[in-house]
Amino acid sequence: MVPEHQDQDSVRGADLTGEIHIDVRAPQSIWVIFCLIGLVAGCGGQADPLPENWGEPQTLFNGHDLQGWEIHGTELWYVEEGDLVCESGRDAEYGYLATEKTFLDFDLTLEFKQEADGNSGVFFRSNLDGIIINGWQAEVAPPGLFTGGIYESYGRGWLIQPQSDQPDVRMGDWNLLRIRAVADTVTTWLNGVEMVQLVDAEIGEGEGVIALQIHDGGGIKVRWRNIKIVDLNR
Repeated sequence: MVPEHQDQDSVRGADLTGEIHIDVRAPQSIWVIFCLIGLVAGCGGQADPLPENWGEPQTLFNGHDLQGWEIHGTELWYVEEGDLVCESGRDAEYGYLATEKTFLDFDLTLEFKQEADGNSGVFFRSNLDGIIINGWQAEVAPPGLFTGGIYESYGRGWLIQPQSDQPDVRMGDWNLLRIRAVADTVTTWLNGVEMVQLVDAEIGEGEGVIALQIHDGGGIKVRWRNIKIVDLNR
């Protein structure tokens, strides 16, 4: 259930009732409204380039080892052929690979490929105690399961999900996920197409690590590569 206070927040995407929310106070919302009523052709929600003054991206995964990361849990995290791989272990519990550094405002890009069924995700502004995580997740999941949506762990649950007509994950192929968090606004893109945009006061107050997730239940294997971040508070 989407919390009632979201009526005061700016949301672009779909809540669990399937309604579309647009902040009509925001300038970009006028463009979105025209797209919705079909007065503008070719509106695709494509990811915009980074402003030049935001600086160069930093590489979070070096393609060789897990330097700069910390494993939480007993699930498997390893490097294979230059890719970072997460795979269910014998315990089939939740597992996380978290950055040693914390991030507040950032623009993160990474590629992922799902080689087996199952759920994963990218947590941000999050904190861990063992495999208990508090924070927010950009979903990574098989087709039809809301990749790019925002979920709050151990809290309000789903905050926003992509609309049903949005492009979906290419199962078994590489996908590009982009997450931008600036103050209280989070935007996600999948393969260059905007999936959701959410303005949320609680997210705006958060700070913590970025963490890749492997869901419990077993049978999960995901590859990751080209994990890069622009730290906007550097």
